[in-house]
Amino acid sequence: MALTLKGMHHVSSLSAHIGRSRDFYTRVLGMRPAITTVNQDDTSMYHLFFADGAGKPGSEMTVFDLPHAAAERRGNNAISMTTFRVNGERSLAYWDERFTALGVPHGQIYERDGRAVLDVDDPVGTALSLIDDGGAGDAFPWTESPVPPEHQIRGLGYVVTTVPDLEPTDRFLRDAIGAEPDHTYPVADAPRYSVHVYRIGDAEHHVIARDDLPSARYGSGGVHHLALQVPEGQSMAEWEERISARGYHNSGIVDRHYFTSLYVREPNHILYELATSGPGFEVDGPIDPSRLSLPPALEPRRAEIESNLRPIDDPGA
Repeated sequence: MALTLKGMHHVSSLSAHIGRSRDFYTRVLGMRPAITTVNQDDTSMYHLFFADGAGKPGSEMTVFDLPHAAAERRGNNAISMTTFRVNGERSLAYWDERFTALGVPHGQIYERDGRAVLDVDDPVGTALSLIDDGGAGDAFPWTESPVPPEHQIRGLGYVVTTVPDLEPTDRFLRDAIGAEPDHTYPVADAPRYSVHVYRIGDAEHHVIARDDLPSARYGSGGVHHLALQVPEGQSMAEWEERISARGYHNSGIVDRHYFTSLYVREPNHILYELATSGPGFEVDGPIDPSRLSLPPALEPRRAEIESNLRPIDDPGA
């Protein structure tokens, strides 16, 4: 069986103000707080997941806690925008009014790549955009969301990366993970450059190729990585073999308890994760974001881990 990816799994951003980020994704965007856990590679950092009502892969935005970090300097060699899908221009009009009422700075509704969009930054400067998906596919509203079901975020859209040289990224996307080139469109503020659109399963991935920008500086408001979904029935071991055979150094298979992962950085320094769809956040029982969830390997250290974490609502957190 040919190896193919299903589409998006999650996007992981960085925040120096984790309480503000949680407030934005739950109260402002109305997303479900799916799980509260820690960075398994650095347990002094919170790792929060936000999703649709079902907590499904493909809807998840995650935030790593990065206290006291300086703001990211936007630029090249970086994930430069994350988009969320909403149902139609009526929903975009709703969001325009909602952001205004809540005092959230945002752009105007306009057309990008043939679709109506509305750009907004989260409180730490992570570049986001709501895009009209025309109501395609299933939706799983969250019953406790402050946003009406018909206007709720339906899941992740496409992710935009910016690189100085398209060729090595194009080679990685096509040869290593099986992406298919689809079309191009001009960069809005620099029309001599192009956005290259790739298909990955049921998702798009947009790559901007421009050589006039400095490299991005890692920091709060940046995006750490994007994760793509390995369909059920496909072997992560086969994916590891495929990526290694094409000469890309990778993490090997990593058990994250809630899913299994493999990390690989392409030549332009963008970090990709391949992640399985399961077993999911309910592997240990019903989801309870008010409680710190830990995988079994970290559970014996719960008291130590909790003692090193500030309350999320602490302004210094």
